[in-house]
Amino acid sequence: MKKIIIILIIMLSGSQIFSQNTDSIISQITRNNITLKALAKSNTADSVGNRTDIYLQNPEIGFNYLFGNPSGVGNRTDFSVLQTFDFPTAYIYKSQISDLKNEQLQYSYQQQYKTIVLQTKLLCIDLIYYNLLIKEYQNRYVNAEKIAKSYKSKFDIGEANILEYNKAELNKLNTSKELELLEIEKNALLNELIGLNGNIPITFSDTVFFENQIPIDFEQWYAEAEKRNPMLSWLKLEIELSEKQENLNSAMSLPKFKAGYMSEITTGQNFQGISFGISIPLWENKNKTKYAELKTEAMQNYENANKLQYYNSLKMLHAKALALQKSINEYETNLQAFNNSELLYKALEKGELDLINYIMELSFYYESYSNLLDMEREMQKITAQMYQY
Repeated sequence: MKKIIIILIIMLSGSQIFSQNTDSIISQITRNNITLKALAKSNTADSVGNRTDIYLQNPEIGFNYLFGNPSGVGNRTDFSVLQTFDFPTAYIYKSQISDLKNEQLQYSYQQQYKTIVLQTKLLCIDLIYYNLLIKEYQNRYVNAEKIAKSYKSKFDIGEANILEYNKAELNKLNTSKELELLEIEKNALLNELIGLNGNIPITFSDTVFFENQIPIDFEQWYAEAEKRNPMLSWLKLEIELSEKQENLNSAMSLPKFKAGYMSEITTGQNFQGISFGISIPLWENKNKTKYAELKTEAMQNYENANKLQYYNSLKMLHAKALALQKSINEYETNLQAFNNSELLYKALEKGELDLINYIMELSFYYESYSNLLDMEREMQKITAQMYQY
């Protein structure tokens, strides 16, 4: 029993390499996840869509056949080919905006990818937790079954009464039912994991938590974490995109040009040459530049708010992780030092302790172990969120 306890405590320490099984699960899910596949296809379509409306307008071809009156003047034939041009800088800004939008698509995909990975990790943490609990309850059931058999033998030879025998059987029954409930919870989590994997069956048997790496210098660590956050990178591009839109709107407020070829043929006469026109934008783009400027200011404020929110969120998680790590270390040391499970069993066998008091005393260790496991799971979830990016 003592060896089992020591092994379980070592498992709970979590200072081991990242689980290969968990790595494999994450690799499978990011490859098979339906949401990521759909987003990838959508981004491919959107990237093509972002490259539309950046080229020259369609050329205009005109043809007129006019009947003369009186008939002696003859008929007239007109033919023209015209091309409309925005102010040249407009095409530069349109292309830059298209590139920025396509870059944003990559960050949108990264954000969803990281979200799926975090969701997978959290599920794996819960599964590791339940695998450890199931292993612990299996040991508890073995112990409860051993006690029940002992009291059955004692009852058969008259050394134990029916009340003691029933208590031993109830203790075994309760342990087995708790074990069944744990299996149900584990299977529910596994089904959720399979759903993330595109309903492709997977198994998960890990009983080792991930390695906890809590940064010592939070500010330095946060500076790097901020750079890796795809949503903040997306917002940064959104500001740049809004600034380019300002430039584009200014360019669209400049004159447009129209140039081409035109011919006119009448009886005995033929006229041909170039055609040139200019469009003076007086009303069409009114307030568009001002709108873009205000939107840029709004996006800058939105970016600052999101940075502050992200900073405070990580700061809170970091402080909580440090406090939990300290509690876990103290719990592990004390749980190992004050474990009385073997002494209690010997006392029960010698008749120095009745069954009720044995179960009650043993429950203190069980509760402590469960508390330690709960804290470790919480710790794992916090660090998973901290290192999401």
